Amino acid sequence: MDTIQAILNSMLREAISPQTAAVAIAAIGLNVHFGFTGLLNIGQSGFMLLGAYGFAISIGHGLPLVVGVLLGFAAALVFALVLGAPTLKLRGDYLAIVTISAAEIIRYVGRSALLTDFTGAAQGLQGVSYRTPFTNLSFFGDGDTTLSPFNIYDIAGGAVWVRLVGWLLLAACVTGIVLVAKAGKGRPTKARRASRDADGLVTATPATERRADLGADARQVAVVSPPVRRTVIGVLVAVSVFLLFFLMPTSYQDTGVSGWWVRVIAWLLVAVCLLVVYLLVRSPWGRLLRGIREDEDAIRSLGKNVFAIKMQALIIGGLFGALGGMLYVLPASVQPDSMGRSLTFFCYTALLLGGAATIFGPALGAVIFYAARIMIKGVANAYIPDSIMNGQQTEQFSFIVVGVALMLIVIFRPQGILGNKRELRFNV
Repeated sequence: MDTIQAILNSMLREAISPQTAAVAIAAIGLNVHFGFTGLLNIGQSGFMLLGAYGFAISIGHGLPLVVGVLLGFAAALVFALVLGAPTLKLRGDYLAIVTISAAEIIRYVGRSALLTDFTGAAQGLQGVSYRTPFTNLSFFGDGDTTLSPFNIYDIAGGAVWVRLVGWLLLAACVTGIVLVAKAGKGRPTKARRASRDADGLVTATPATERRADLGADARQVAVVSPPVRRTVIGVLVAVSVFLLFFLMPTSYQDTGVSGWWVRVIAWLLVAVCLLVVYLLVRSPWGRLLRGIREDEDAIRSLGKNVFAIKMQALIIGGLFGALGGMLYVLPASVQPDSMGRSLTFFCYTALLLGGAATIFGPALGAVIFYAARIMIKGVANAYIPDSIMNGQQTEQFSFIVVGVALMLIVIFRPQGILGNKRELRFNV
């Protein structure tokens, strides 16, 4: 039981790490590109690397933190303009080839020995050269903090029955969240389903009107009012988070290289990015993105400038990528090889797992992706003898298992965990 507890603690640590939050933000940017606009961008790591370089180089040369952040965004903006001007007229595989090539060019330029004074070449830039202004903003103070201070070890010494009861309660909360969320999606009555015409539109008939008057269809699911549903879901989410830290107490420095300060800021920025995307996609501009994704010729026939809208989407998604790149290097260092094309595929994995063209899909997918890798590595290290698989091989094995799981999801549930099949119509 202690081995399982250690694996679960490692999974939670990885799930709330700054790197996971950074990949979530970059995947949110990819969601703007691929999920909502249909742009097959395979060069998101280039935006992340440029944001990291702009942030780290400027602070390393004595500029303020705010200026460093703005320069990181400016580098991503210029890259989006240079990349988008000749490529946004391309579609499908051609756009993917151009974007991945551009990202690799950025990586190789960063590795160049000619720029050692700026980028550190292949060795990169050490975090101590740019991290201090950020940590100085912390008001958390020194020392360590454990979440939750009241945990399983305070009840019967963390006995097995305490853990089992806690996990059962957590499972009940997650099940409740799913059921309440589904309760908000009412089904049309049988009569209304039968009265749809060939175009899928509901036509008013005496049968449907009588059904509406009676309001009686045994197969209709009761709809929970939105305020009640949101309140119940909020309470269940709060209880679930408490149970997670109760079952898996986690301790970090309040202000450190990878302490609570950087983790809290990282996940607050994830929440802000999700809110921004939510507001954008509900606006008229967001509806144009969906129209371009499904049939850009139809949008062009309405007099809209498709190229300009695509450019705006590329810039906005690239700025999200730059922000993710800054967060990615805060607890580590800026090394071009660690932010290569594999990082872009990690972002796509997170996006497809959670669900493209959804609001919370990228964040959920990033958490699941990194937590699942740690679980696979932990189980392999604990239960597979070294004669069969050593520690280095478990790292590769974890990627294999996650890759196979991703293929199965794409085959059997291509919309992802939170996605909708109706959103999978791309004009690429």
